[in-house]
Amino acid sequence: MGSSAQHLTAAGVSVIVVAEPDSLPVIAYWGAALGPLDDAALQRIVTDTRPVRAVSEPDVPLPIGVLPEAKQGWMGFPGIAGHRGGQGSFADVRGVVTGHAPAETPDAAERITARGVDISGLLSVTVEIELLPSGLLRTRAAVRNDGEDDYSLAGLDLALPIPGRATEMLDFSGRHNGERRPQRHGLVDGTHLRENRRGRTGPDAATLLVAGTPGFDGARGEVWAIHAAWSGNQRVWAERTNGGRSFLGAGALLHAGEITLCPGQDYASPWIYASHGDGLDAASARIHSTLRARPSHPPVGRPVTLNTWEAVYFDHSLPPLIELAELAQRVGVERFVLDDGWFLGRRHDRAGLGDWLVDEGVWPNGLTPLVEHVRGLGMQFGIWFEPEMVNPDSELARAHPEWILSPLHRDAPLARQQLVLNTAHPDAYASLRDRIIGLVTEHRIDYIKWDHNRDLLEPVDRGTGVAGVHAQTLASYRLIDEIRAACPWLEIESCSAGGGRIDLGIVERVDRFWTSDSNDPLERQRIQRWTSLLMPPELLGSHVGAARAHVTGRHSSLTFRAITALIGSFGIEWDLREASPAELAELTAWIVQVKRLAPLIERGTLHRLETEHAHIAQSIVSGDAGHAIVTIAAIDSPPHIPGPTLRLAGLEPERLYRVARVRIEGADDPTSTRAQPAWWHEEFSYPGAVLMRVGLPMPTLRPQEAALIEVIGQ
Repeated sequence: MGSSAQHLTAAGVSVIVVAEPDSLPVIAYWGAALGPLDDAALQRIVTDTRPVRAVSEPDVPLPIGVLPEAKQGWMGFPGIAGHRGGQGSFADVRGVVTGHAPAETPDAAERITARGVDISGLLSVTVEIELLPSGLLRTRAAVRNDGEDDYSLAGLDLALPIPGRATEMLDFSGRHNGERRPQRHGLVDGTHLRENRRGRTGPDAATLLVAGTPGFDGARGEVWAIHAAWSGNQRVWAERTNGGRSFLGAGALLHAGEITLCPGQDYASPWIYASHGDGLDAASARIHSTLRARPSHPPVGRPVTLNTWEAVYFDHSLPPLIELAELAQRVGVERFVLDDGWFLGRRHDRAGLGDWLVDEGVWPNGLTPLVEHVRGLGMQFGIWFEPEMVNPDSELARAHPEWILSPLHRDAPLARQQLVLNTAHPDAYASLRDRIIGLVTEHRIDYIKWDHNRDLLEPVDRGTGVAGVHAQTLASYRLIDEIRAACPWLEIESCSAGGGRIDLGIVERVDRFWTSDSNDPLERQRIQRWTSLLMPPELLGSHVGAARAHVTGRHSSLTFRAITALIGSFGIEWDLREASPAELAELTAWIVQVKRLAPLIERGTLHRLETEHAHIAQSIVSGDAGHAIVTIAAIDSPPHIPGPTLRLAGLEPERLYRVARVRIEGADDPTSTRAQPAWWHEEFSYPGAVLMRVGLPMPTLRPQEAALIEVIGQ
């Protein structure tokens, strides 16, 4: 029996999947849409993409499957890694049955499902491939132990082919308060491997591993990107063989002994998402479109949030918090969030984690007076938890050392004065669940800021002696799911020392991400630019901090802070009691703009505009191309003044657009005395083609100055 092929296509993307008689599916093509293909053209593509024998390769070279096998001549990460008492280390999948389910409705995925048997390891194997309506591709695999003894699974990695012209790579690293820092380099022979052993996604996560044609950027070049939708240990990689074949791959990273399948047990990999596009913006837009199409995606009009952390830290008492709430309501805040410090013994960060009871010494009448006052002002009430962590100085740690994820004979090293609570321990899980649900239902709390501040070092389940990251990740997912099922009104923000847990696994369970613990707008301009490759702006918490940033000590204007926070889920992280009447008035005016522009910001298409390195510019364009905003921020001294024109994107070439700078009455404007282009001071109309191909003359901006421009179709 020969090969058969299926052509999946959606939203400008084609994927050709080949069913081989004795292997799991092979992707013969993934890229720009090929248009209608008859059977002859389809078979021609399949034949032409088969490898040709090279020196020192197998005599009959085989195409590499989505779940690669050594029998195909694959020498990279094996699709199935594991053994049964040292035997069955090399998968040999036979008897594959492949099914194709076309998309039945415009909002449904087109799906390929293949099932076979690994006769070497005595496993049932399933591979799923889906092309979503957005053109986003995703795949996952599962194995079941069909033998009579245990099978030790070491990994389940999936691989997607990319063409030889993709020779440049982009991924990301970072640190606490400096997440999502881009790294560009060439794709060369061998393996480019990004492993994460932090037990959480991490501030240095690859985020998207991108391969593309040389010089690709937001709007130019062809790109292929991959992401593992998993919040625990993982790896993503790029492989180019010495024969010139290139692949992107990913999978969960499993510690030794972490997954042992007893007879009849199974294991499923996380979904691996992959996006193709002409430029990074197009690849990113497929992810945004997919997320926005979910029934669970937050509706337009995200509440303006005030978080109390940088206003009061651990200094909790009712009068100042009531004063802060009243100021928040006055400027237009819609959600008031009480951060760390409300629970038993929590006067600093060295004690209390795990003891989720309201501290009566600080709150003699409980949280009710604050909650009722906030609600009386017409705002939602939110609260901070860090459920997966525990301080050694806590009643929980003293009573239940067996609940701590640490070596059997000692505690793991402290980080931020914390240890990790084993959420996979049934009793620890039940305790957490009941305490959180109890407090949320008692006060009908609207929102949880769910924190996760440290890495999982030496993560051993003290009950079994086995590494516990995988079980911890699944248990934390289940915990969030169960809390939300019990409290269906609740929204949750994922925070992990800032942006340390942002991925397409946790996004199915939360409504917002805290993008970084740094509220310095200069740092945030860079962090938000790259985090938004994965997540749309409405999911990324972005707050106006104090004039002097608490993390960096850098001073900035309210205009710069507000424009930076505008492209996100807008909020405040500032002690408003310190603000002057003029600052409160300006902040109120900015919040009016945030609410007015919310439908555009939360559903428009994001474009990263080309500028010299000293500027960051972006636009958000409505679906009908009739409305857009542009932000320009100076993050350094420009090499040229005024510099190259700013070319916009996503407009209709023949349509006329009115361009106007958005200004806040009474706000300080140091740019007004400089020589500026005419549009800086007056409204002008331009054809879309002129704005996109000629561009707007750049204004003269000094470091830490920004502008908001509105573009309205006529």
